[in-house]
Amino acid sequence: MNEISALPSNIVEWLKSRQELADIRFLTEFPAVKKAVPLKNTVVAVGIDGMEIVDSFTENDEGVLVENEYCRQAKIRLRLSIHAPFSSGGEACHDAFTDIIDCLTFASGLDILTSGCGAIVADRDTDAFVLSAWATVNASLCPASGTSLDFPSFINKELLCGSHISNEQIHLSPEQQTFLETPFVSGSYLGTGDSSRSVSLGFKPSVVIVIARGLPLMYVNHAAGKNYAFSGVALRDGASLGIEVTGGGFKVSSSESVQARSCSPLLNEMGTTYFYIAFR
Repeated sequence: MNEISALPSNIVEWLKSRQELADIRFLTEFPAVKKAVPLKNTVVAVGIDGMEIVDSFTENDEGVLVENEYCRQAKIRLRLSIHAPFSSGGEACHDAFTDIIDCLTFASGLDILTSGCGAIVADRDTDAFVLSAWATVNASLCPASGTSLDFPSFINKELLCGSHISNEQIHLSPEQQTFLETPFVSGSYLGTGDSSRSVSLGFKPSVVIVIARGLPLMYVNHAAGKNYAFSGVALRDGASLGIEVTGGGFKVSSSESVQARSCSPLLNEMGTTYFYIAFR
């Protein structure tokens, strides 16, 4: 039995537990069947009169409404068929309706949006006054999470399919799927002459290789006794001279003040184009 069809019976069981409603008999039949003649106590039948289900949206940190993939928003119209004995008078119908709505609104976890009732009519077959009333309930139909309602929440997504979907032996995680589709990215940047610069990739690479277009991997100036590196390789655990992995890409250096064995990196020389390949 799904949660919507179980809603009337769960509400009936909850209403039966309320001490202030102990004088009212609650039923789940709808429409209400013939009652004993004459009635001795007020009888209320709870049913569903209709519902409207629409997409659910949640506002993100930027104030933009984002559709909830696994949730829907439902407006369920409950029907209350209230029968009160002739001896109690028609006022008993309104009293029962008011007491029930007060309990559902202020004591339950149900989100009551609107409520109302029609005119009281006399039913000679049961010697009772009859009042047709209704209440609209707002509910989130979310397999991914429980609700705050007082009837059983929808099946948790993890219980519904988590043992299958989250099994990484047979399913790829989002990160694995991205790696499979684009295991690496490549690009280029134009040197600015600054001593250092960062290149954003949108992820932390495992390996980055940078080379200068049309230039050797290393240049040796014998006259000056200096060496210059126009290429570099970086891994997460270490790198060659003048390059390093960052959380969102990589960083390069181009400065003679940075040296290793008389070699300085030139990975951001003014006007030089550098190519790179970065592996996830």
